[in-house]
Amino acid sequence: MSAPSDAKPPSQLEHAASWYAASANAAPARPALSADVSCDVCVVGAGFTGLSSALHLAEKGLKVIVLEAARVGYGASGRNGGQIVNSYSRDIDVIESKYGQATGRALGDMAFEGNRIIRERIATYGIQCDLRDGNLFAACNTKQLQALRHHQALWQRYGNDSLELLEGDAYQREVGSNRYTGVLIDHSGGHLHPLNLALGQAAALESRGGVVYEQSPVVTLEHGAPVTVKTAEGTVRADRVVMAGNAYLHGVMPELERKSMPCGTQIITTEPLGEALARRLLPNGMAVEDCNYLLDYYRLTRDNRLLYGGGVNYGSEGPADIEAVIRPKMLKTFPQLKDVKVDYAWSGNFLMTLNRLPQFGVINDNVYYAQGYSGHGVTCTHLAGRLISEVMTGRDDRFDAFAGLPHQPFPGGRMLRVPLSALGAWYYEARDRLGI
Repeated sequence: MSAPSDAKPPSQLEHAASWYAASANAAPARPALSADVSCDVCVVGAGFTGLSSALHLAEKGLKVIVLEAARVGYGASGRNGGQIVNSYSRDIDVIESKYGQATGRALGDMAFEGNRIIRERIATYGIQCDLRDGNLFAACNTKQLQALRHHQALWQRYGNDSLELLEGDAYQREVGSNRYTGVLIDHSGGHLHPLNLALGQAAALESRGGVVYEQSPVVTLEHGAPVTVKTAEGTVRADRVVMAGNAYLHGVMPELERKSMPCGTQIITTEPLGEALARRLLPNGMAVEDCNYLLDYYRLTRDNRLLYGGGVNYGSEGPADIEAVIRPKMLKTFPQLKDVKVDYAWSGNFLMTLNRLPQFGVINDNVYYAQGYSGHGVTCTHLAGRLISEVMTGRDDRFDAFAGLPHQPFPGGRMLRVPLSALGAWYYEARDRLGI
């Protein structure tokens, strides 16, 4: 199947034609904003960053309005691999070496918190989203296996004692493939149905008095006190604003787009495999991502389909035939699936920064933002929401640890950032193939 087009105006867009959309929990179609309203905080974007921020703020008694250009969970939050992976796209030792021990310690102390927030939300609000424990990192060569040994020691230093390293053939306890040299299991990680998690958090927000408007893309944002946020048919005046559109801001705030780049990734989902075959592939139902620069990631769904993703398209343009791109990757890992049908194929955009670390900040003292998780957003978005609520209610040290990270524009500007990034990815992909 080919990717759904994003060419229509956002107000006409529905969820991508994914397995997630086909298996989503029932949810109301929320109305578009068609009046002039006011609130304490206006959140732009009903993905994980926006919903996490809004729910934390509503729990603290603030009046919150969320504006969503399409549907709750329309973007990366409702299309991703569904893996609960701890830490960030750059790990703590890299942060320490580049930005100093104090910054490394501050971010390291928060590296596993997003995971806990997700689980708290699911338990507190009874969100049905197929939560399962356990994810693992798979080494494709001896160099990557050595890196996993270092990874284990690093995370243990920051308090994660839920790690298990399986070397040699021992890893086949978890993955029915001959592709790897070992795996590192994070028993504290896991996987879930991300669109249902987003829908559940939107309902939780509404139970706390928050309001979500769908099909309400922001046309302009006027700075001031209050901030004025305009859609085609309505206006929100808010004491403070959270910009949480990530890769789907569509030019609303160009100053947030200069130091980031939308990237596309693709996923396929097979027909149901049956219990026996599913267990041969992933005997204990772990989610998997390999250690390559352009990594593959996969897991089983609740109805025993294999959900398999990989690849990156810089600049967000996806391939016309997703199955043709991803199916060979799946068969390299699981050649026994050569006769299995693919039922769903879709793409989605995530936002990448040059240093692969998220961008947090404040503009004019009352417009907050968090974005650019660089493919590592499921957990960090939930942490971002908590930190935004903290900084708005008097605690700024944890938010500022992220806001203090320096971010540079991509070399070559908007015209050359795509080919230069693709060239760099080709270099690292070649190193992975050669095991160096």
